[in-house]
Amino acid sequence: MEDFPIGTMEIVCLGSSVALSGLFYYIYRKKRKTVDKLKEAPILPLDEKLADLLNAAPGKCLQYVVIEGTVQPIGEPLRSQFQEGTVGVIQKLVLQEHKLVWNSFAHTWTDSKRVLHQRVNAVPFLLGVNKAFVRVLCPLEATGPNMEIVHEKFHQASYGFTDLIGQYLSGEKPKGQLETEEMLKVGASLTAVGELILDTDRLPKIRPPTDGSEYFLSTDDFETLRLEQEEQAEVWRVLACVCALAGVAVLMWVGRSYYRQLKLWWEQENMRREFELMGAGERGEEENGVDVLENSCVICLSKPRGCVLLDCGHVCCCFRCYQALPQPICPICRQNIKRVIPLYQA
Repeated sequence: MEDFPIGTMEIVCLGSSVALSGLFYYIYRKKRKTVDKLKEAPILPLDEKLADLLNAAPGKCLQYVVIEGTVQPIGEPLRSQFQEGTVGVIQKLVLQEHKLVWNSFAHTWTDSKRVLHQRVNAVPFLLGVNKAFVRVLCPLEATGPNMEIVHEKFHQASYGFTDLIGQYLSGEKPKGQLETEEMLKVGASLTAVGELILDTDRLPKIRPPTDGSEYFLSTDDFETLRLEQEEQAEVWRVLACVCALAGVAVLMWVGRSYYRQLKLWWEQENMRREFELMGAGERGEEENGVDVLENSCVICLSKPRGCVLLDCGHVCCCFRCYQALPQPICPICRQNIKRVIPLYQA
């Protein structure tokens, strides 16, 4: 019997599906854990009693809580470079290059972009409600927030005739540069999810959790944030299931191919045994003096013809010579051999 019928393509597909399903499942479990922690996180009111609550907590620390308030800077806020009067506490400046790149496979121009420059500025800030405040630590380490775009301008590229020739030769057409500025504005509503601590200055502070849980700063309310994380976890779960099903489909395909090959091998083995029994009888006839040269195989010319080739119906060779044919083609008429049956002579 031949080796296990699994080729390079099946190995690549199976390995890819196993690897991707494992990766997606790992991400799903991580997201699911984050969602579970968000469901268990208490929403604490931001008031004067918060410091007393922290002072009574073990280690003056609450592991994973939700705080909602408005953004207030500590000291001088950041000012927009393009919009006069716009101030914030986090500023992100991005300069992107947009160009068209020739895709030789699809024979079309595709859009491509590349970040040329990016800078993020931040100043210390608080979350406040009335006269109660919580200081936000390490805001750039948090997931989010989705900041507001306060400036966006596209600078169109200009080029002459020689530039056009160079673009077609190089396969790249510059479209221009996109300049954007995003800011977390002063007075914006912000939801913070993290570890709440109380220092000696009696000012509560929220920071990234020390147990490795995800740290969130979001301009959405807490319920929207939780639902968004649940949707992301569900997406990763579906991707993991799809990849796992693809792996199962590949295994079923390989198993089906193996079963068909095994079935064919058993049929050939049974046929070989029948031909061996026939050959034993024919050798007995030879020993008894029966002349079989006139009915000899057209290939080896030594053994008697012992099989019928179908669909053409020619009886021209022995079974061992049929097995030795490089291709299943009749040596007489050159038609394809679909199956072979033993020849019984009375």
